[in-house]
Amino acid sequence: MPETPTDRWFADAFRGAWENEQRKLGRFNLAIFGKTGVGKSTLVNAIFGDDIAATGIGEPVTREEHLYLHRSGTLGVLDTRGLEVGVDNDAILAEVADHVSRMRRRPLEEQLHVAWFCVRAGDRRFEDTEAEFVRALARLGVPVMLVMTQVPQVGGRIHPDALALAAEIEARELPVHRSKVFLTMAVGDPFSGHDAHGLLELLDATFRCAPEGVAEAITAAQRIDLARKRKRAGDAIKVATSAAGTAGASPIPFSDAAVLVPIQITMMASIANTYGLSLERSTAASLAATAAATVAGRTAVTSLVKLIPGAGTIVGSTISAAVAGTLTYAVGHAWTRVCERLTQGELQGVGGVLDSAMIRKVFMEEFRKQAKRRGSAVER
Repeated sequence: MPETPTDRWFADAFRGAWENEQRKLGRFNLAIFGKTGVGKSTLVNAIFGDDIAATGIGEPVTREEHLYLHRSGTLGVLDTRGLEVGVDNDAILAEVADHVSRMRRRPLEEQLHVAWFCVRAGDRRFEDTEAEFVRALARLGVPVMLVMTQVPQVGGRIHPDALALAAEIEARELPVHRSKVFLTMAVGDPFSGHDAHGLLELLDATFRCAPEGVAEAITAAQRIDLARKRKRAGDAIKVATSAAGTAGASPIPFSDAAVLVPIQITMMASIANTYGLSLERSTAASLAATAAATVAGRTAVTSLVKLIPGAGTIVGSTISAAVAGTLTYAVGHAWTRVCERLTQGELQGVGGVLDSAMIRKVFMEEFRKQAKRRGSAVER
């Protein structure tokens, strides 16, 4: 818990900014179908790094209580309970049709965006009832992707039986994205030598299949493509750096940091959402990372400015646009580094408790590096 008035102010401001930035992101809603045991939950968990598909209680969206929507920030997973594809097709499709019809009148984040239909490679057959389910789903206007799970691959070579099954399915010319089957192995098996594969290709295709308006939500929800997260974080840093430069061109009372700090907090909240960090975890990490540096007033800001090449000293309680931009740029990249490492399960101790000292160390090391780099570029 925050201990000082400054900490409490920062935490409250960060929480408000975090919630606002998440609302901007919206939510990506994925429906996932397939027979029991095909590995739907494992696939979702591997790409989105969340166990809601496996353990979430979910919220029933129909009276029959067979269709469930598991919500987790920027991700919604729609699946069925108590019904089996190939046996209860009519019941499942009736519920999905009702849901799709109702949601089309709602905002984009409430609608169903993409459906994955999963087939297990080990089953070695694709039944007519499954093909009809896919056709019926596509007739509802839902973009459908056909995914083969648990596909053995050793040394880059796909098992011939899986390739044969994929060819058989594709020969049916089903109304699925790119008219192809996406071959995946969600989790590798070192004992058998089977490699995890196909996840990035599936994710990339999902981006192309989904409406453009949910791309940022997918970027935040997924856990396997750090390049997409870095790009979005970089975009947030560019916006904040530009805004800070404008603010820095006019007098700023460092005693209350009235202009610059809110820009940086909004930037940090946006980046935290991009990396899928929860509200409480990202608030605690941001306090540990920045401590009093961004909000404690003239003394703290002065100490940071000294790290920037060519900044000189503060005159008349103002800093130049270049210094304000550099300060914000360095904070943004340092915070991105912290968020990325947290996403990878680092910077925490036993039981997942955040290591505040290590977070602070990583943040300041990256801050110094980025401030020096940016400051030198500005000087040139």
